[in-house]
Amino acid sequence: MNKQLLFVKRPEGEADASTWSLETHPIPEIKEGEVLIQQHYVSLDPAMRGWMNEGKSYIAPMEIGSVMRAGSVGQVIEAKNHPEFKVGDFVAGYAGVQQYIATDGKGYYQVDPKLAPLPMYIGTLGMPGMTAYFGITEVGKVKESDVVLVSGAAGAVGSIVGQVAKIKGCQVVGIAGGPEKCKYVVEELGFDACIDYKNEDVKERLKQECPKGLDIYFDNVGGEILDIALGRLRMHARIVICGAISQYNNKKAMRGPSNYLSLLVNRASMTGMVVFDYADRYKEGAQILGGWMAAGKLKSREDVYEGIENFPETYNRLFSGDKMGKLVLKVIED
Repeated sequence: MNKQLLFVKRPEGEADASTWSLETHPIPEIKEGEVLIQQHYVSLDPAMRGWMNEGKSYIAPMEIGSVMRAGSVGQVIEAKNHPEFKVGDFVAGYAGVQQYIATDGKGYYQVDPKLAPLPMYIGTLGMPGMTAYFGITEVGKVKESDVVLVSGAAGAVGSIVGQVAKIKGCQVVGIAGGPEKCKYVVEELGFDACIDYKNEDVKERLKQECPKGLDIYFDNVGGEILDIALGRLRMHARIVICGAISQYNNKKAMRGPSNYLSLLVNRASMTGMVVFDYADRYKEGAQILGGWMAAGKLKSREDVYEGIENFPETYNRLFSGDKMGKLVLKVIED
C-alpha cells in the first residue's frame, strides 16, 4: 500500500495537523514508458508554507486534495520501456510526501548513492545547495574581500551560503538562534562570527562585527533583521532576497522594510532569488559543490527524522528552529 500525505486545508497563520490528511491507497500501476519509484526521503523546506497559499507566486499554489509538494529521492523498482531510467536507478525530483509514485520521469534526474548519501541529494546537492550557490554567486555577485551577512546561518541554505563566501575569500558573519547554533556556525562551518538573535542585540553586534558595513546581505528571514541589515549597507551593496521565514505564518500583512531608502543612498540593490531560474545549471552547481566537499572545503549536515506519519511534527521544526542543517524525513519503511 502507498501512504500519502494529502493537502486538505489552507492554513491561516501556522499550519497544523488539520492542514493534511494521511491516507493509504494501493500502489499505483505504471503504463508503457513509465517507472514506479519507491520513495526513500522527502525534503522539508520553509518554501512549503508559501506553496500552501492561494494566489500568484513564483510557482502555482497547491490544490486542495493533492499530495503535499516536496522534493524527494528514491529508487526505481519497476519500469516499462522507459527511455532513461531502469530498475535499480536512484532518482531525485518532486514526487511529494508519499511512499510510491508512478511517473513518466519528466523532471527527475539520476543520482548515485555511492558518491553521496541519498539525503544529500535533496540538501546540499539539491535545491537548497543550488539556491545557496547561485544565490550568492549569481545574484549576490560575491567577490573576494566582500563583507557578507547571512541570516538563517545554521539552516540548509544559509549554512552553504556562508561557506561558499568563505571559499571566495570573504569576511562572513551569520545570524542564528541560540548559542548551540552559533557555535556550530563558527566552529564547524568556519564563519568569522555569528550573532544570536534570540539572546543578543543584533544591531549592536553587527556594528561591532562589521564596522565598515556590508557588501552582501543574504536574507532568509525578512522582518526586523532585514531592516537592520539595510541600515548597514556599503556603497553598491547587494541584498539577496531568498526567503522571509519570520513572516510566513503571519495572519496580518507581511512586514515590509522601512529602511529601504538606504538602497538609494548607497546605490545598492535588493533582488529576489528563485532557484528554478537556474534549473538548466543544476549539474554545474552540483559538480562545484561536490568538488568542494570532496576537497574538505565544504561541510554538509542533514537532520533526518523518520516516518511519513510524523510529517506535521517534523514540518513544525522549520519554524520552531528545533533542527540543524537540512531537514529531511525518511518515508521508506524498513
